[in-house]
Amino acid sequence: MTRSNARELAVHFVFELGFSKESADQLLAEAMRRPVFELIGKEEPLYAEFPNAGQREYITALVRGVEAHGSELDGYISKYAIGWNLARIPRVVVAILRVCMYEILYMQDVPNASAINEAVELTKHYEEQELAAFVNGILGSFVRTESLSGPVETVPAPDLFEVPEAES
Repeated sequence: MTRSNARELAVHFVFELGFSKESADQLLAEAMRRPVFELIGKEEPLYAEFPNAGQREYITALVRGVEAHGSELDGYISKYAIGWNLARIPRVVVAILRVCMYEILYMQDVPNASAINEAVELTKHYEEQELAAFVNGILGSFVRTESLSGPVETVPAPDLFEVPEAES
């Protein structure tokens, strides 16, 4: 599993938190089990491989971090989504923005450009092309303004991801 896949799983769980009364820990305890991945993996290729310990740690850090900093992240989304009310933005896009902004602010070993690129690609995967440009604009403005002041705390992102071998 790649970091991109783990990030996408985190977006799924953050999205799900928006519809649930469960805490991040409760949701993760239910969702991050091998039988759940085996069942969902039959229909959804993203779940075909169960994350290793480092990947589960990364996913957990993202989901817990977004839950802990939700109002802060939503404030940033509202601030930079000029002319848009947070309720008007599709929920999956909000989940993507929350995860990306959390990485930028609190996971210093994740390059900002990588986090933004992944957010744009995830938006293209789940929503219309126009929203990808919207996400890119929000995140570009956010990084130029907010990431300069630095995070209050940092969370290391585990470096336990499989790197695909180069093709010969």
